[in-house]
Parts: sequence; C-alpha cells; structure tokens
Amino acid sequence: MDDPAAHLTFDTLNAALKAAGEATRLRVLALVAEAELTVSDLTDILRQSQPRISRHLKLLVEAGLVERFREGAWAFFRLAEGSGSAELARALVARLDPRDPMVLRDRERLTAVRRARAEAAQAYFRAHAAEWDRIRKLHVTDEAVEGAISDALRDKPFRSLLDLGTGTGRILELFGAHIERGLGIDMSLDMLLLARARLERTGLRNCSVRQGDIYDLPVPANSFDVVVIHQVLHFLDDGGRAIREAARVLAPSGRLVVVDFAPHDLEFLREEHAHRRLGFADETVSQWMAAAGLDVASHKSLPPEPGSDGKVAVSIWLGRDPRILMAKSAREVA
Repeated sequence: MDDPAAHLTFDTLNAALKAAGEATRLRVLALVAEAELTVSDLTDILRQSQPRISRHLKLLVEAGLVERFREGAWAFFRLAEGSGSAELARALVARLDPRDPMVLRDRERLTAVRRARAEAAQAYFRAHAAEWDRIRKLHVTDEAVEGAISDALRDKPFRSLLDLGTGTGRILELFGAHIERGLGIDMSLDMLLLARARLERTGLRNCSVRQGDIYDLPVPANSFDVVVIHQVLHFLDDGGRAIREAARVLAPSGRLVVVDFAPHDLEFLREEHAHRRLGFADETVSQWMAAAGLDVASHKSLPPEPGSDGKVAVSIWLGRDPRILMAKSAREVA
C-alpha cells in the first residue's frame, strides 16, 4: 500500500472498510481469494440463503473489493485486481490467521465443493471417454487446430513434451516421433486406458501417460521443454492455478501452449458436457500466463469454417519462459 497509485480517497476507503467489516463478507473475501466462485458455491460453503449471499456480494462488488463476470447463465466472483481497493482486499485476507477455526471450516467446505466438481467431471469423462475426440469437433477441424499448435512451436525443436489433460493421447501421437520424451497426465483412468492403447498402436515407446492432478503435477520443476494444455481449462475452476503449475515444470526458455474455446454462449456444453467455463477472452489467459512469470509470445483465434457444423472459435496462446533471455541480457550488460 506504499504505492501512491494505490492510495484511496476517504470516501472510497470508508466504503471498502464498511463492506469488509462484516463477518460473512470477510469470509466471502477469503474464499474468493482462493478460487472463482458462483453464488451457488458460496451458498453451499457458507450455508446461507442465495438472496443473502447475493446481497453481500453486491456490496463487495460496489466497494471494489470483488469483481463479477458473467458467462452465459452463470456469474463468477473473484477478488478484485488492479486498484487500491483490490490491494486493500488482498491485505485484509493476508492478515487472516489460516488456523482460525472459521477460516479452516470454510476452506474445508471449499475443498468439498471442488471435490464434488471434480467427481462430476470424472463421471462425465468415464461416460464419454470413447467419444472424446468426436466431442472436440464442436469447433474447427482437429487438423486446423493441430496445424496451429505445430506452427506455434515451429521456430525451434524441442526434446521433451508434457501434455496436461492428455485425454486420448492425441497430442503425444502428434509430436511423439519428433521428441525424445513425452508424458501425458490425466485424472481419468478411462482416458489413460485409451491413451495407452493409442501409444501402443502407434509404437511410440518414448511416450507414456500417468494419472495425476493438474494442480499438483507429479513431475519436478524445470523438466519439460514444452507443455501443452489442450481443451482442458474450460473444465477447471481455477485455470490460473493450472497455468502456474504448468509454468513451474517448464525448463528455462520452455514454451507453454494453451488451446481452448473463445468466449461463446453454448450453455448446453455446461449442462451436458461438464464445461465449467464457456470459453476464455484473450486477456484472461494472457494475464494468467503473465502472473505465472511467462512472456505471452502470441495469441491466435481460429474461427469455424463457413458452412461447417462448428459453432465455436478456438484460441491458441503461446507463452515463453524468459529466464535464459534475462540471463543473456545480463551478460550483454556486463
């Protein structure tokens, strides 16, 4: 709060403190600092009525402590960013004792909500594993998307690749013949069975798959030249956290490719196909990459082909680990 740009007028600070100075609203601030949540999520965690939670959220949004953004029929809430009020919100949450009984209870319920989401997603994957590649064709053709991924990585060769949410293992199959080592991570055992069968069928013995959590990858830091997150973020409740974990395992000068839907209004994907998010704006994923310490090298959008059944554009982001570039610059200055 020493930055003059973060200073607040008396009225703004007074309104922010009044908004935060109530037990339920302070609990809400602590929760949305952990994850992007809906009114329904907060109702489940705080065990209060939907109208009451909505009123608390309205006050927090008006005070600039919380941000609200809409996706289709859902509204998500997260801790505000980029303002003096946002800095105040983060400072207040940081002062909370993580061992406080109320804080611990709310976090336990948040964990339960997240677990329920994950179990629902896994049930969906089990039911749809065999048709996963067909479901992906709701957007532009796989050939166009895979070509764009290859183009994004064409500027230099790479020896190792990590595919997060590997599904049927198609990304490993695409690049397997050109790398020394490929690893696919997925939570779904059904998906992993399909991926292993695909790798065996194509003879890619340098590639393997294993079960793992995208938020807590079973691989060491700095271990892969390229990480790909292909059509996975829209199933997650915390895409920024997944990108931070992907950045952790990137080797210096490594590259992260994120492929996902552009914003759309196909609500049935949420209702029938377990999508948590209805696509992502360019700036959303770019901000997540920057917060993870990556340079955003490019963003490309692939619109559906005219006359096709596709209804959703696909976006591709390329992030780069800047560490070698920074070291080179330091040597040049010296």
